[in-house]
Amino acid sequence: VPMVAPGNVQVHVINSTLAKVHWDPVPLKTVRGHLQGYKVYYWKVQSLSRRSRRHVEKKILTFRGNKTFGMLPGLEPYSSYKLNVRVVNGKGEGPASPDKVFKTPEGVPSSPSFLKITNPTLDSLTLEWGSPTHPNGVLISYILKFQPINNTHELGPLVEIRIPANESSLILKNLNYSTRYKFYFNAQTSVGSGSQITEEAVTIMDE
Repeated sequence: VPMVAPGNVQVHVINSTLAKVHWDPVPLKTVRGHLQGYKVYYWKVQSLSRRSRRHVEKKILTFRGNKTFGMLPGLEPYSSYKLNVRVVNGKGEGPASPDKVFKTPEGVPSSPSFLKITNPTLDSLTLEWGSPTHPNGVLISYILKFQPINNTHELGPLVEIRIPANESSLILKNLNYSTRYKFYFNAQTSVGSGSQITEEAVTIMDE
């Protein structure tokens, strides 16, 4: 098997889901056989928004021939990763380079996990929601947009409300009675807004 590990391993984080890794080639005489390529082992150490540690799944990408760089796609935003690089010949893999730590930046969050609308009255509705399953960063707010829908399914004026990230319910007041409303709801990190969920609900006609 090869005798030495690739040196000078560097990671360049391109965005919240993609990084580029490059390394110095090993001297050919230390390969002790036919150079087949390099393998990059990488794994997520932890999510930076949740302190939970779970089973660590190592991923391996193989770069054929004498390449000295490769792309690592499909990373999770706002997470800490480790990687190392090994050279491969027909017999097997050489020793691993020292582990290199890198962090991915924040991304946009997934949609809120649910949006429930309850307690209709003449002029109010109560909204409850769950935070995104994958915040992909630090949540800074929720954005609620809503508008009335009339009997011919035309949409009325859109109202937008920004809600602090630590809230999980809201009572909307001063609505029109016996009116159907359409709601659009999403979460935001400093990078931007995540995908929204929509829901409809009706205020009651009379007490």
